[in-house]
Amino acid sequence: MKKNILKYLAVAGLLLISPAMMAQTGEAAVLNSGNTAWIIVATVLVMLMTIPGLAFFYGGLVRQKNVLSIMMQCLVLTAVISIEWIVYGYSAVFGTGLEGQPLGAVIGGFDKLFLHGITLDSLSAGDIPELVFVLFQCMFAVITPALIIGAFAERIKFSGFLLFSVLWAILVYNPMAHWVWGGGWMGALGAIDFAGGTVVHINAGISALVMALLLGRRRGYLTGDHPITPHNIPFVVIGTALLWLGWFGFNAGSGLAADGLAANAFLVTHLATAVAAVTWMALDWIINKKATVVGICTGAVAGLVAITPAAGTVDALGALFIGLVAASICYLFVAYIKPKLKYDDSLDAFGVHGVGGFVGAILTGVFATQFVTGADGQQGALYGDWHQLGIQVIVNLAAIVFSGVMTFILFKIVDKVVGLRVTQEEEATGLDISQHGEIAYGENE
Repeated sequence: MKKNILKYLAVAGLLLISPAMMAQTGEAAVLNSGNTAWIIVATVLVMLMTIPGLAFFYGGLVRQKNVLSIMMQCLVLTAVISIEWIVYGYSAVFGTGLEGQPLGAVIGGFDKLFLHGITLDSLSAGDIPELVFVLFQCMFAVITPALIIGAFAERIKFSGFLLFSVLWAILVYNPMAHWVWGGGWMGALGAIDFAGGTVVHINAGISALVMALLLGRRRGYLTGDHPITPHNIPFVVIGTALLWLGWFGFNAGSGLAADGLAANAFLVTHLATAVAAVTWMALDWIINKKATVVGICTGAVAGLVAITPAAGTVDALGALFIGLVAASICYLFVAYIKPKLKYDDSLDAFGVHGVGGFVGAILTGVFATQFVTGADGQQGALYGDWHQLGIQVIVNLAAIVFSGVMTFILFKIVDKVVGLRVTQEEEATGLDISQHGEIAYGENE
């Protein structure tokens, strides 16, 4: 009897110490089912951000005659960018074919085209299947060009939009994602971008501004003849709720593990969003004497944007200040600077995503704390590391220049090839009919 007990204890002991032994001997990692399950859920949540989240949010903000065009743009990008990502994008961002070579700082390589070499047993960081990581990152690639839709809503040709978006994904998003996340020069410099402040929001926001300026203003914008107001504010609320929900996958999933870092990202994402929503509402209430629904929704999105780069490095204190500052500065751009300069960023893609992303990225260099990153982790200026703040400034200014210049070039090329702006008659009729031959509600305004 004693021998049997000792035998069982010995077997149990081996089972307990085997993971440590495997780590010491360098044996292959074992799939982590908990992390895998969480990242699958996070992937679904990030997909919800584009369809139906962004589709409802942007769709509710435009006029009735253009709601289907917005939803169509979100849907088609989910399809075509997913194809581009699996065929080429993933390899360009996370490929290792050029690792160790000078060009590797700029592009990943071509070794994983069509997901070549990735098997069912291939594991990524977090010991999750690499195929799950592919799809998780695919959803980031999808939503980034979709954010730009808000800048040129109600006046872009569908054919021009589609060509521009695919080229932008290949030539702007993929390089930026590699520079930060795939082993490129920004990541090597030490830039902090946990879930996409630089890669997603600054990248899309600056491109949005360039597109808005080059396309020109909508008919009737700021003239008073045809006030441009949201046609369905309940859609905006639904879209905001879905974005807020989906963002938990966006941020909390970016650590690729179901652990304390994910818990912190979850919490600070929610807190910053809540603070930003209340801040925007308060500004609206004080300045315009009304607390508006569209205002609180816009504030919430500004908070979500700003906390994105910081979610893996800041604590509750940092989240509170990021939400407060980002909402205030975004409000300034949306309510004052845009009308003053008279550029038509239709749905404030630049004012919220570009400005909010930049504010969040810079404040990451202020509030990053080793309380979250660990004893040897990165920290910001508030805790004595001004060098990190300098890195954040340099990297994000470089991102602004790259996105702006590349978008300008792509605009000129696509406009020459297929054209980008609809005719005045098509714009007056509405893009739902002129571009898609459909109407949303039975009668078009």
